[in-house]
Parts: sequence; C-alpha cells; structure tokens
Amino acid sequence: MSEMALPVRVATKSRDYAYYREVLKGQHLPAAFVDLDSLDTNLATLGTRAGGAPVRLATKSIRSLPVMRHIFEAAPFMRGLLCYSAAEAAWLAGEGFDDIVVAYPSVEPVDLRAVAAQLRAGRSITLMVDCAAHVDAIDAVARAERVVFPLAIDVDMSVAFPGLHFGVYRSPIADATAALALAHHIASRAGVRLDGVMGYEGQIAGLMDRIPGARLRSAVIRYLKRRSIPQVAQRRRRVVDALAAAGFPLRFVNGGGTGSFESTRIDASITELAAGSGLYAPTLFDHYDAFRVMPAAGFALPVTRMPRPGIVTCSGGGYIASGPPDPSRLPQPWLPRGCALLANEAAGEVQTPVRHPPSVKFEIGAPMLFRHAKAGELCERFNTLLLIADGAVVDRVPTYRGAGKSFF
Repeated sequence: MSEMALPVRVATKSRDYAYYREVLKGQHLPAAFVDLDSLDTNLATLGTRAGGAPVRLATKSIRSLPVMRHIFEAAPFMRGLLCYSAAEAAWLAGEGFDDIVVAYPSVEPVDLRAVAAQLRAGRSITLMVDCAAHVDAIDAVARAERVVFPLAIDVDMSVAFPGLHFGVYRSPIADATAALALAHHIASRAGVRLDGVMGYEGQIAGLMDRIPGARLRSAVIRYLKRRSIPQVAQRRRRVVDALAAAGFPLRFVNGGGTGSFESTRIDASITELAAGSGLYAPTLFDHYDAFRVMPAAGFALPVTRMPRPGIVTCSGGGYIASGPPDPSRLPQPWLPRGCALLANEAAGEVQTPVRHPPSVKFEIGAPMLFRHAKAGELCERFNTLLLIADGAVVDRVPTYRGAGKSFF
C-alpha cells in the first residue's frame, strides 16, 4: 500500500453508476472508496466558505493517514488536526503530524503517558478539559512524566429554550465565570497550562436545514438555529474576552463544523474553524441551505441474489451510523439511482436487500453503491480505501483499522 502524492483534481459533476461500475471492475467487493476528484471539489468549496480562516481537520471524519496527507497537500488553508482520542493524537504525532488538539477529555494514564512522550519529542498536542478533575488527573501524569501539558477549555454551546435543550451534552462550562474558575485552577497546577478554547455549536453545524420527509421538523430546526447563532457567538466572545482580561493569553479559539462555517466565521473571537465531514460528504450533510457538497466516499456491495423481480440482495451492508436510532442513520443506496432499502430488513449484517426500478438491470456480481450516513465511521468497517481519480483506481490505502488502530 503506497502513499503516493496525487495531483489536485476538481470534479465538475457527480459521477453516475456507469462511471463507478467501470472503475470498480475487477475489484474485490465489498469495498470502500474515496473519489479524490470529488474530495478535492469539496475541499475547494470548504476553503471558499472559510473566507480566509484556517481550518483544523477533524480526524474522526477521515480515519486514513494517506487521505489526511492528501488533504493537507491539496489545501494550504487546512492547518492542524482535531482528534477524538488522546491515544490517536499520540499515534498521529508519531506519524509526523503536528499541531494536534484532542476534542474530547481523556484521563487514561496510558494514553496521557503516550502524549507526554510526543511532547518531549517536540510535538504540539493540546488536551481538552471541562472540569477540575480533568486538570488534576492530567497534572498528576505531567509531574510524573516531567512535562507540561497544554490544555484547552471546552465551552458549552448548547442553548436552552422553554422545555427544550437545543444542542449536545458536552461541557458543564456554560459561561465566562465558569471558564475563568477553570482557567485559574489550571494556573494553580505546575504540570499544565492554558493553550486554547473550543466552542462547538453542534446544533448548528450538525443538523440539516431540510430533512427529507420532515417539513415541519425542518422548519423548527431552522428557526432554532437562527435563534441560537447570536447566543452562542455572544457566549464564546464573553469567555474569550474574560480570559484575556484576566491575563490568560490563548493560542487558538476553535469553533464550528462543516455545517456552520457561514455563522461561525463572523465571530471575531474565533481564530480557526474545524471540519471533516464535508469532505467525504455523507448523507447527513445533503440538505443544508448554505452549501452543497459532492458525494466523495462510499462503498460497493456485490449483488449476490435476485429473490424477486425488482429486488436484489447484496452481501454485507449493515454499517449503521452512531446517533439516535432512526432511518437517518442507515446507509442509503446511491447508484444506480432510484434504488431503496426495504423497511422490514433495512441494511443487514450479512445481506442487504434493495428494491430497484424496472429500468435498472443487474447481473450477479454487479456492484451496488451505497453512501454512509456519517463520514469516518465507514472506515471502522474496512481495512482499506480504494482511491479513485480520473476514472481509475489509483491507489489502495489503509484506514485506521487497516493500520491496526481502534481508539474507541
């Protein structure tokens, strides 16, 4: 498996079934793939939407070292990594990546010691905290390892409406007073120092504006988003301003995600954005008002049965996404167009039946193309990704799983 440098390409339109059927001819199925032409198109869109702000790459949405390297080679505005695990961050630092922020707290001593080793080697890794217990656990390892851990405070960006918590349950740090108290606690410990702040507005970045088949719900979400945007921006600014006034300089203030660039980037307190899902473009990123992305990642299952006219059955396919258990988390038939899962079976562990229109004809062994609901989670099911460019498979590269890594 190589990590060849590939030229940046831009796709002018979405690919059709005939294109991928020809590209995948002779490949072992099931197979996961990334279309580099479409990926680079999404990168260009992301750069335009960022409006000059640097973008930190969310690794959980990519989960392949060669693809991550391609992204950095193709897009100079991508700067640094936003990891989901301290152990992952230490591994990536050992693979040559730098300027790494871990987005979720970790107090596992083995993982913290691995990070400490990379800090001693000169790598930059910042850990996330949102309470004194996090700080104390990290400080204890820091003193034993004789290093100083950079820390970032995770600020809650959810919004309370009457009878509704709009957002994700992440951090208890909900205002400037709480952030200041935690910053002073960090300053009281010799093994840690404050490096940055993260305020991720998941309810804006991660929810589609127009959910198919849910017109009323979509209207409510759009309304709540509009109400949330000024509130989260004000909260983030107040935290940053209070820390500055108290003498806490910050190297970075991170915010946003693929779905919220337009609102996050106008917050003057932000120094960088974060994104990842918008590069692979899974189905949960299909219906935003402010932007469009091109499907750039998918998987192909072989058609192995034809149980009834209008129905074919594929091998594998039960790659269900995390989150609330509803149909939006199912992988969806993508190409040929017009195909659909069967409600009583959906996507199964060893087989997935699909209904297809009369105009679509299959042969046993033909590929059926699917898209995952989320981005990087697909990589937990496959050891390799086929990289496609200009009508051909140009490389086969390992996923995290293929590299023998599973962090959660």
